[in-house]
Amino acid sequence: MRRRTFITLLGGAAASWPLAVRAQQAGRVYRIGWLTIASREQQLHLIKAFEEGLRSLGYRVGENVVIEYRFANGEMQRLPALASDLLGVDIIVTTANPTTVAAMKATTTIPIVMTSSVDPVSTGLVASLARPGGNVTGLTLDTGGEMLGKRLELLKEILPNLSRVGILWNPDFAPNRDRLKSMRDATQALGISHVAVEARGLDTLEQAFATMVKEHMQAVVVLGDAVLFNYRGQIGVMAIRNRLPAITTLREYAEAGWLLTYGVDLRDLFRRGATFVDKILKGAKPADLPVEQPTKFELVVNLKTAKALGITIPPTLLTRADEVIE
Repeated sequence: MRRRTFITLLGGAAASWPLAVRAQQAGRVYRIGWLTIASREQQLHLIKAFEEGLRSLGYRVGENVVIEYRFANGEMQRLPALASDLLGVDIIVTTANPTTVAAMKATTTIPIVMTSSVDPVSTGLVASLARPGGNVTGLTLDTGGEMLGKRLELLKEILPNLSRVGILWNPDFAPNRDRLKSMRDATQALGISHVAVEARGLDTLEQAFATMVKEHMQAVVVLGDAVLFNYRGQIGVMAIRNRLPAITTLREYAEAGWLLTYGVDLRDLFRRGATFVDKILKGAKPADLPVEQPTKFELVVNLKTAKALGITIPPTLLTRADEVIE
């Protein structure tokens, strides 16, 4: 074969390789694993947000992508086994720190995308936000201690005579220790006294509320974590029954009957999680994809709960709310 002919053939073959690869990828069905502490019912709105994100990027569930869901239904001890069930997927999507830890223990090679981590650096999930390292990246809920103070300010706007507040927290969730310190600083700055009450699960909540009532708390601020998030409905009922206005981070709590929430738009984080999945499926390494922080926040007020508690929400606060539940 003449040299010019050989070079022409080689160049033509090289040029066709990317086309062949794209054609192969176009016909491939990707498998995504979804690992959560919650039940399917509790995750439906977040699943919808994630799938919306995928669709916007050209993925169709059931066509070019399949999602394998694993729900622990509130049973933390099931997470290791559920994570092991996902070892054949292309990417594992996790929904909270404990699910990320379970996935990390199950694999060091399958990419893991966090949709709503808390303090991922100090908890050892990633090396740094800018350079995660390893096989984990994604999004964090972290917004800094100032958000805790802002929630207290909103509570004081509703209850001008607020002087005593209970802080409900789960000490088993490591990031809560720093959050508790920030909350104590915030209460001190506003001249509010507080009592921190521990709750590790559903069986400890009744006693926690009994303690707050005994200590004459006027409201309760909750330091959210995956466990208490899972029991948000029960906590909402207990708060109303004990005449304690409850405030915390995510709109899901307000939808479950809490008085007010101010914090990150969780649906937005899950939509953005799809972008990480897309980048990794196209060849990016998790170690090189910086962990991203929240960009959308929302204030949600539950007027039905306010009425049940005999509380009047100031009109100025209602006009600022992103959503009012009636």
